[in-house]
Amino acid sequence: MEDEIKEYPKFKQSMVKTHTILIPSMLDIHMSLWEAVLKQSGYKCEVMRNQGPEVVEEGLKYVHNDTCYPALLVIGQFIDNLNHRDDTHNVVLLITQTGGGCRASNYLHLLRKALIKAGYGYIPVVSLNASNLEKDSGFKPTLKDILKIVAAMTYGDELMYLYNKCRSYEVNKGDATRLKDEWVNKIIKQFEVGKGTKLGQMKKNMRQMALDFNNLNLDLSHKKPKVGIVGEIYIKYASLGNNHLEDFLVSQDAEVMVPGVYGFALYSVWNYIYDREIYGRSLKSALIAKFLLHFFQKREKIMINSMRETKFTPMNYFDHTKDLSEGVLHHGTKMGEGWLLTAEMMELIEEGYENIICAQPFGCLPNHICGKGVMKKIKSIHKDANIVAIDYDPSATKVNQENRIKLMLAIARERIKDDDKVEL
Repeated sequence: MEDEIKEYPKFKQSMVKTHTILIPSMLDIHMSLWEAVLKQSGYKCEVMRNQGPEVVEEGLKYVHNDTCYPALLVIGQFIDNLNHRDDTHNVVLLITQTGGGCRASNYLHLLRKALIKAGYGYIPVVSLNASNLEKDSGFKPTLKDILKIVAAMTYGDELMYLYNKCRSYEVNKGDATRLKDEWVNKIIKQFEVGKGTKLGQMKKNMRQMALDFNNLNLDLSHKKPKVGIVGEIYIKYASLGNNHLEDFLVSQDAEVMVPGVYGFALYSVWNYIYDREIYGRSLKSALIAKFLLHFFQKREKIMINSMRETKFTPMNYFDHTKDLSEGVLHHGTKMGEGWLLTAEMMELIEEGYENIICAQPFGCLPNHICGKGVMKKIKSIHKDANIVAIDYDPSATKVNQENRIKLMLAIARERIKDDDKVEL
């Protein structure tokens, strides 16, 4: 068995035009943009959208239930998708690897073992990572592709932010969704003709995007519980992983806020610089990280400035978010979401989202330490903090999770006064 795993099939350049790349779903807005970028670059790709109990059942067949829940779901989604295809000899699976101490670094090997057990051992798996864990992939994005991917992440973050600001207050139900979809299609069309990635173009697009959401017909007559979602990156963002948590909160008449992907990207880059300072690690890696930090922060500034002419309070700069964890959790704590998880909770409270759901896979040690482990300290600093940790795993029932969230919302509603004004 080990020999079979070592001699895994590889995705070669010759397969680009013949094989479809399957991608796990996570961030709906971002994924729609990234999928379009890959298709425009000549890749055949498909973001998987199969959900339901069948995905969990397939995952449990091939992944031990004590393994990280996101791994179980991603592998289950892959195999469930393959079970319903008749072109399995012409597909490639794409999966990310963090390269750190998080169990996500091992998803690739778990997936390959699962494919062999399920009878799909002939299917290549592509590792998407920034740690040079595997270098023999036929997946070779160009500089043009990378600029589009980064632009898509920037647009995705702003759209997600504005959409969540508006969707709970819209007078005409569906307006925010329609506007979000219009902008996704608009950006994709710009990418097709080589536009939308330069700083000037992004500035113009994002300013107009913010103004369009600002002009939606919103009912701001009464304040609603403002709920922030933090936690392990997959469970925080993937509706498959968190049982459609955002939609549930909106159905309970709450406003939702989910920190963007930019925070995690900047956190990951900044950690290379910090590693140089405290561990004396690679100077080359630190210099590359400083360049990337500057590159990302120029786009972060555009995103934040785009909201200056609107009623929306913009997100904070990464440097401010980073500093918020000081005194609560050391910046050397960086397994998984590490100190960023703590900083995001502090940031959400500062922005008025004192009701927080920490969504975490059961047994995820980094999240239990950096999320659950700091709640007492955060509550000692912010007396109004109303934080609940929700575990997600194959045995956790949706009813139990939602009942605990409803209890948190009940406390949040009790604290709202009649004369409280809505601040977006």
